[in-house]
Amino acid sequence: MQGTIDGFSYGMVTPLVGYVMACLGSALGLRCTVRSLATGRTRKPGWLALGATSIGCGIWTMHFIAMLGFQVSETAISYDGTLTFLSLLVAVLVVGAGVFTVGYRGTRPVPLLAAGVFTGLGVAGMHYLGMAAMRMDGSLTYEPGVVALSVLIAVVAATAALWAAVSVRGFLASLGASVVMGVAVTGMHYTGMAAVGVQVAHDAHATSGDGSSAIDVLPLLVGPLIFLVLAAAVVMLDPMLIMGDDEPAAAAAARRIDIGDIQADLNADNNWGVTSGSPGREL
Repeated sequence: MQGTIDGFSYGMVTPLVGYVMACLGSALGLRCTVRSLATGRTRKPGWLALGATSIGCGIWTMHFIAMLGFQVSETAISYDGTLTFLSLLVAVLVVGAGVFTVGYRGTRPVPLLAAGVFTGLGVAGMHYLGMAAMRMDGSLTYEPGVVALSVLIAVVAATAALWAAVSVRGFLASLGASVVMGVAVTGMHYTGMAAVGVQVAHDAHATSGDGSSAIDVLPLLVGPLIFLVLAAAVVMLDPMLIMGDDEPAAAAAARRIDIGDIQADLNADNNWGVTSGSPGREL
């Protein structure tokens, strides 16, 4: 029989908290990627890895916080630990592949599109792998058209995120981009959830409205949450990221240009004084 699904059993609490976590991961990832562009070759991989892991953890954490609100009235839900961990690993790895691609190759159309498609498909794979980790007295069904739409949203969101990671400058601009990315990630998740149906086994025992076990899910969130807190501490302790001085090389170049302009003006003044016979230039 068809199960009765409630995706918002805790009201708007789980969507909002999940959205905040997606924004946090995106913001940290953007700032770390920007920082990698302004540092030396030896430290660049470290900043890119920190940024990719932050975005991946943010996306994955958003998914499972949102799943706390998913219930099926006719059956209890638990999660397979191995598949759940694998979904986290997929999220981090595919985001890492995309971030490293644009971090080293820039936002030229071909690398950006390839990285965006790969990362978007990986994020969608993370979502549906996480869904496959659910255990219940029944089976999940999917509406293909809505699934395709969720994958398209994931690809577009991933491409936009990778472009923003190496193009957006300044703290406030990165903050605004992370808010938009949070909307995209959350929208992809709930679009995917709209495609879900549950075919409950005939011998399933009805529950009293507590279809999703928070005890099963919450321990899985501890590691990614701790990592995001530590990543936030690293970003907060870096003055360049906080003050928005994202391009020290460009700033230094600008200063050199200014000094060159001043020197050119002085030379012009000296030449004018010699040609005009000014007494002050005879010294």
